[in-house]
Amino acid sequence: MQTAGLNNQTVRQHNRRAIMALIWRHKRLSKSQLATHTGLSIPAISKILDELVGEEKLSHSSENLSSRGINSGHYQIPNDGPLILCMNVTPTNIESQLIDAQMTPIGDFLHTEVNAPTPEALLSAIELLWRQQQKCWPGRHINLALGVHGQVDPDTGVSQTMPQAPWKKPVEIKYLLEEKLRVSVRVDNDCIMLALAEKWQNSSNRQDFCIVNVDYGIGSSFVINGQIYRGMLNGSGQIGHTIFDRDGIACDCGRYGCLETVASLSALKKQARIWLKSCPTSTGIAPEAITSRQLIDAWHSGDEQVAQWVEQAANAVGITLYNLLNILNINQIWFYGRSCEFGEKWLHTIYRQIGFTPFDHGDAVRTRQTQIGFGNLTRQQQITGIGYLFVEAALAQA
Repeated sequence: MQTAGLNNQTVRQHNRRAIMALIWRHKRLSKSQLATHTGLSIPAISKILDELVGEEKLSHSSENLSSRGINSGHYQIPNDGPLILCMNVTPTNIESQLIDAQMTPIGDFLHTEVNAPTPEALLSAIELLWRQQQKCWPGRHINLALGVHGQVDPDTGVSQTMPQAPWKKPVEIKYLLEEKLRVSVRVDNDCIMLALAEKWQNSSNRQDFCIVNVDYGIGSSFVINGQIYRGMLNGSGQIGHTIFDRDGIACDCGRYGCLETVASLSALKKQARIWLKSCPTSTGIAPEAITSRQLIDAWHSGDEQVAQWVEQAANAVGITLYNLLNILNINQIWFYGRSCEFGEKWLHTIYRQIGFTPFDHGDAVRTRQTQIGFGNLTRQQQITGIGYLFVEAALAQA
């Protein structure tokens, strides 16, 4: 394997990226604050800041962030750049939030129900929401950042599989929308959206952490050394398609016994439908009409049958994550998705299966022991996470 040394130019590029990343994260920082965060000297910080301001990548304000001592104002991302319309997209609903160039939300967080029997119908729904924002902000350039359920190629912007969709063919979302709207479009998986949201908006996260989304299906995303890990074929995070039961039922992916077939909300609803059809007494619930909300409410009301299904599902998630922890030694995990509404008992069942990893003992690692919990970001924050695709692209070019 070839290795390359770090010349002065490479070090300088690294420092530029570090400063830009800090300002995107904290919104506004002074020279002294940047020096504290980076460990660089004030003269070194000043020289880089002058360059970035000259390139219009940063702007300077004379407003002091502190009343103590001599202060030279603060630096921020220029707010006259393109707006970004962030979306979480499924064939049945689109959640959207407009943000400015500083990644600050503008206007209301919207939840729009859609009926998209075809890819063309889904693209039309996205376009309609974009045009509505364009009317509200005439003359402003509005780019698109889309989080999409299923496997996505972020380089080409192709939705390769969308499990909830009635269609099975790939959809060139990026190309088709850019051709139609003449704006920049970035597309990635919805779990990447959650990982980006946590990475950029939760300062308590470690350099290595994992997002697990337990909802209609089960997905995950890994952040390793502070970077999203996608894998060579962009298939990283397909935890829902790890085999849990080799003799299990067929999964939509074509294999048998995937974790999704026993632990996702769609799997739980399938169990409920089968049970309702075979139940000798009437429950008043039509099997085909059972909803996730009804399952969650039944769990909280103490329904014994539902409790058994949900506990089995949580055990399956816990066992799968135990194996993941031993392989990757990622020991900070945040859960998202509607299954989180099962609450602390569901989470405790998962945690009980994980227990502690072989690396979770000894005083040397006490402060880094496995941390598992519910994600605390609001839904608005989660959706704006996909907008950070533009930030990371800009940092790569800084």
